[in-house]
Amino acid sequence: MDCPDGELSLLVVDDPQIAKLNKKYLNRNGPTNVIAFPMRQGEFANLTPQLLGDVVISVETAAREAKKSGISMQERFTQLLVHGVLHLFGYDHEENKQQARKMEEKSNELIKLIET
Repeated sequence: MDCPDGELSLLVVDDPQIAKLNKKYLNRNGPTNVIAFPMRQGEFANLTPQLLGDVVISVETAAREAKKSGISMQERFTQLLVHGVLHLFGYDHEENKQQARKMEEKSNELIKLIET
């Protein structure tokens, strides 16, 4: 990602905690699997360019998704962490299919790097 000194915080929470964040910051009801809070955007982005932002993962949702997909919790957690980090770098999957495809390709590339 060309950011060797990048710094982020990771918060692992349960469903009620991520549901509160989801409602407060995204105005969405209920729990979700991952939320990213980018710090490299907005008017103060240049103050600390190495600070990427925060990634919040619901361990309960991740566990349910792993079980449903037939993968390990570790694998699902890694997928969600990569997904959150990509959001910190400005990747988006909700705007259009082309951006979603680009994000998925980058996610697969990074996960392969982690696995090797």
